[in-house]
Amino acid sequence: MDFTFSEDQLLFQESVKDFLTNEVTPERIRASWESDDGRDSALWNQLAEMGLTGLTVPEAHGGLGMSELDFVLLAQECGYVALPEPLVHTAMVAVPLLCQIGGELADLWLPKIAAGEAKVVVGLEQNLLVEDAHVADLLLLQRGDSIVAATPGQVELRHNESVDPSRKLYAVEVSDSATVVAEGEQAQALVTGALDRGALGCAAQALGLAQRMVDISVQYTSERQQFGQAIGAFQAVKHHMANVAVSLEYARAPVHRAAYSVAAGEPIASHAVSHAKLVACDAAKLAAKNCIQVHGAMGYTWEVDLHIFMKKAWALANTWGDAGFHKTRIGEHIFAEGAVLGAGATF
Repeated sequence: MDFTFSEDQLLFQESVKDFLTNEVTPERIRASWESDDGRDSALWNQLAEMGLTGLTVPEAHGGLGMSELDFVLLAQECGYVALPEPLVHTAMVAVPLLCQIGGELADLWLPKIAAGEAKVVVGLEQNLLVEDAHVADLLLLQRGDSIVAATPGQVELRHNESVDPSRKLYAVEVSDSATVVAEGEQAQALVTGALDRGALGCAAQALGLAQRMVDISVQYTSERQQFGQAIGAFQAVKHHMANVAVSLEYARAPVHRAAYSVAAGEPIASHAVSHAKLVACDAAKLAAKNCIQVHGAMGYTWEVDLHIFMKKAWALANTWGDAGFHKTRIGEHIFAEGAVLGAGATF
């Protein structure tokens, strides 16, 4: 069996990587922090012009009709540049949820998303706060055993600070005029699917963040001199980076496997996603810790770009389910009566 990505998928990843690394620079991210809404409308328009906002939108609604497996490599590249714009949220969570809800709501909003003319955000009770609610044209929110659709005029927002300056988080109060789009078991199934895809998006971005922190640190240690030579030549520094590289390499396969499980609708999708998020976020947190270490005191300063990626890694580790939540899901699966365990059945 061939588990590798196709040539087309890899070429698409490379082209998106080239665009993002050229356009989404640390300087541009810092500039967005100073804007009124913390978002870069020009960048969003660029993403739309490339067709990235419509990647997972069905072709019948003006998109490319790609799956989570197609998008997971691109989500990694979004993490590599610490993209502030909600592209991963749109492609991995909002669009699939709208597709599952269907009807007039999907017919109205999916073409707008594909064209980059509208932003739709999803808020689950698992997250408590809703990211990018202040720029959303439509909010799909879990309220108990229901999912409601609300426009900006039907919600009240209260801003909450995040450890990551690029994340804009809001507590959302919804008026009674919001439209109920799903209830009961249907709503619960939609919530589970949205949570899985949100966690998968975090895991994929964590891979990119970890790789970027390693790249930044390798460059720094090749330039920083002590005792007449680059500090990257010291064995202790090499070991710090090697430990991250091993953790990162072992995290890739679970993330890609989880993307396949979600795209194929496999029964094991939820625990595959939990496994992926745990190992990917652990790799990103280890990268943050070790890369700060090899930077010395410089690693803690605002001026060094490392903190942009470090803080996003910390934030993603605790959204769409923290480590405790995902460990519990895995535990319930493997300790269930009659669970089928072993290679090929568990991880």
